[in-house]
Amino acid sequence: MGFGPAITPPIVKQLLIANIGVFLTQVLITDGWRDSAFENWFALTPAEFWSGRLWQPFTYMFLHGNLLHLAMNMFVFWMFGSPLALVWGPKRFLRFYLFCGVFAGFLIATLPYVTGFFGLDFTSLSPLIPTVGASGAIYGVILGYSLTWPNRTVMLIFPPVAFRAIWLIPVLFLLEAMFGPPNVSHVGHLGGAAGAWLYLQREGGSGTLGVPSLQQLRYRWRRYRMRSQLRAVRREDELFRDRSREPRDRTLH
Repeated sequence: MGFGPAITPPIVKQLLIANIGVFLTQVLITDGWRDSAFENWFALTPAEFWSGRLWQPFTYMFLHGNLLHLAMNMFVFWMFGSPLALVWGPKRFLRFYLFCGVFAGFLIATLPYVTGFFGLDFTSLSPLIPTVGASGAIYGVILGYSLTWPNRTVMLIFPPVAFRAIWLIPVLFLLEAMFGPPNVSHVGHLGGAAGAWLYLQREGGSGTLGVPSLQQLRYRWRRYRMRSQLRAVRREDELFRDRSREPRDRTLH
């Protein structure tokens, strides 16, 4: 049992420094963060992105809303990114991290217009709402970790619950839906995990214990249902045998 990785690879340190440095820049050059020109240029706002600021799906992941937001993201990144970077190497890890973040950013920029095209109106998907934070890239890192060491036991701090690493993403999404702040970007988190899935599928699951495909998931679901039916039949057979062994009422002559 341990807390955090034993070694922090240089690539993880460099990304930590980059995120902290950009946040300090935000604090030093802006008086009101939410009303600053800095955010208008580098945060990801769907309307601004489609107006020509095509760099925003990359730059938004280095910005953060406040110190707590930065601290939580960097802590999770350090915890799960360090062992992954040690196994994968710096180049592969950096490509993976940036791909997950940019993929999540592109999804954030696109989804408001897709839902609008189909006549769906979601307040949280307004094209005028800016998004900042490395959470999309970090959710991709978490998925990469959970697929590399699916049977490793992980314990959350709050609540102190232990489970296998393969369940990290579902558990985090559940906790986020139940206890997360109202302004959290669920689309960004989902986009980061989806980007990681696509990236690892394209690589053929190299370096992981297997990235399940949609066909494999359907097969596992059918197998689960078949096993459930078999268990139900076995319980019925056992119940029938138990009843057949019970002594019956007899009339004695």
